Amino acid sequence: MPTFEYAPAPESRELANLRTSYQMFVDGKFVDGAGKPLKSVNPATEEVLAEVATASPDDVDLAVRAARRAYDRVWGRMPGAERGKYLFRIARLIQERSRELAVLESLDNGKPIKESRDTDVPTAAAHFFHHAGWADKLDYAGYGPEPRPLGVAAQVIPWNFPLLMLAWKIAPALACGNTVVLKPAETTPLTALVFADICRQAELPPGVVNILPGAGDVGAALVSHPDVDKVAFTGSTDVGKEITRTLAGTGRRLTLELGGKAANIVFDDAPLDQAVEGIVNGIFFNQGHVCCAGSRLLVQESVAEELLARLRTRIATLRVGDPLDKNTDVGAINSREQLNKIIELSDAGDAEGAQRWTSPCPLPERGLFFAPTVFSEVQQSMRIAKEEIFGPVLSVLTFRTPDEAITKANNTPYGLSAGVWTEKGSRILWAAQRLRAGVVWANTFNRFDPTAPFGGYRESGFGREGGRAGLEAYLDV
Repeated sequence: MPTFEYAPAPESRELANLRTSYQMFVDGKFVDGAGKPLKSVNPATEEVLAEVATASPDDVDLAVRAARRAYDRVWGRMPGAERGKYLFRIARLIQERSRELAVLESLDNGKPIKESRDTDVPTAAAHFFHHAGWADKLDYAGYGPEPRPLGVAAQVIPWNFPLLMLAWKIAPALACGNTVVLKPAETTPLTALVFADICRQAELPPGVVNILPGAGDVGAALVSHPDVDKVAFTGSTDVGKEITRTLAGTGRRLTLELGGKAANIVFDDAPLDQAVEGIVNGIFFNQGHVCCAGSRLLVQESVAEELLARLRTRIATLRVGDPLDKNTDVGAINSREQLNKIIELSDAGDAEGAQRWTSPCPLPERGLFFAPTVFSEVQQSMRIAKEEIFGPVLSVLTFRTPDEAITKANNTPYGLSAGVWTEKGSRILWAAQRLRAGVVWANTFNRFDPTAPFGGYRESGFGREGGRAGLEAYLDV
């Protein structure tokens, strides 16, 4: 049987309009920060992309005061229909600059261009379109007559979906009448700063959106600022706990979307080929850098051997390599620190007796890459079954009865997402009622929509983002 090789199909990095240096964005202007500049690195090559200005504590105070002025004088008073016009304009500009944003995201983050192009950027625009429509309808959102905005929102986002997480945070905040100070992740600040330029291009009033790059100290100064009314954080559970302690007793509003260790359950009547595609998407999408990744695969014993054989065959076809190549399925690990964590936990899986299978795919000679990996014969006590690896590593456990599947799925301190694969609608509903997860997907995985709420509970956080339910976090109701 003939084999076919994919010819390289790289997207041009020139489309990113990459600059050698970037400033932070405060009160409608790009300005130098007083913090120590950071260097943004391309994880696929480990080359420095740009130098980025960072904020000092005084800069944080300036940004919060700018956001407060904008809220008091302009944005908080503006009719919802007028706010909606700005959000619609931002959504259209994201679409117009979509190729620039997609290429820049792949350069800065390491994710494949087809994911940036087909998922991240379009969904970011969709969130602004969706929330633009809500801006003049808040009286009918079910939160009582005349719901009011909270004021100034401090928002801290992670490095795995830089532009998309920005949209999840900023779009509902602005639609509800709040102003924003946002800190992007230290390793992926570039698309947030291009978004700041989009705000300027859309003629958004000064101070409504402020972008402060920096490390954890900048985020800590922002969330603890006394003039912030609302904090929204997406990131690690440990940092989420620290933020909760900081805000305890202050009366300020808080929502957290934290880590996960999602179970993807395959019953014996599931369509196996469809399930294989869902499993691959659930754990290898975005190199496994997904809080809701289906990192624990629970398979009914009677189909486990067949499913694993099909899964390994499918994984072996995944192409790991240059994120800008349109043929690439799995890109680069975002940072050296994260790659070391993935290696450490994978080595722990070996040491504890799990059976490792690694894709035979070739890896680039330079850059931060990790081959897709599957561990079978995993026990619930193993670290790879308990800890969030946040990489392209799948742990496989088996079960005999549906009750055992639910028990094993819920044996985690997290509660962000889960997946169920079966042909029986009654079994889907039965499982969904018993799974302790904020989101349960049925015969699919990683399906997101701005009209649907997303979030977890327990150590995966609290609060919802997206849909009508997500508006409540930014309203005084």
